[in-house]
Amino acid sequence: MRQALLEAQQAASEDEVPVGAVLVAQDGTVLAKAHNRTIALSDPTAHAEILALRAASRALRNYRLVKTTLYVTIEPCIMCMGALLQARVARIVFGAKDPKSGAAGSRYNLATDTGLNHTIDVQAGLLEKECGDLIQDFFRAKRSTARRQY
Repeated sequence: MRQALLEAQQAASEDEVPVGAVLVAQDGTVLAKAHNRTIALSDPTAHAEILALRAASRALRNYRLVKTTLYVTIEPCIMCMGALLQARVARIVFGAKDPKSGAAGSRYNLATDTGLNHTIDVQAGLLEKECGDLIQDFFRAKRSTARRQY
């Protein structure tokens, strides 16, 4: 999760929403690291989780990422959970919950929906304070800047 936090800090330094993700193989090998790049890439799907899945899939030459664990600083959204389910990721470990759009237990729970053809084990709250503080500080600064402009 510390590597995911470093990725999130990189996103913040690029004025992107500070979310970082690291995908790890069963043996602990880091397969991919990524951070949000929606603004830089002009791509609404360029979330950290999606970019990490894409990089790992290219590296492994396989769209199935079985027996992997994704570490991500913020609870994945619906789009990212859908991609993680399609990739057959085994486990997600996230830092801070996202009560507005989290899809791994806070708002929705796609990870354990038995109507889907795959489920994902979820662990919430790893380095929760650090992850939550990073994103809250980012948006607090954005709101402060916006107020000063008017």
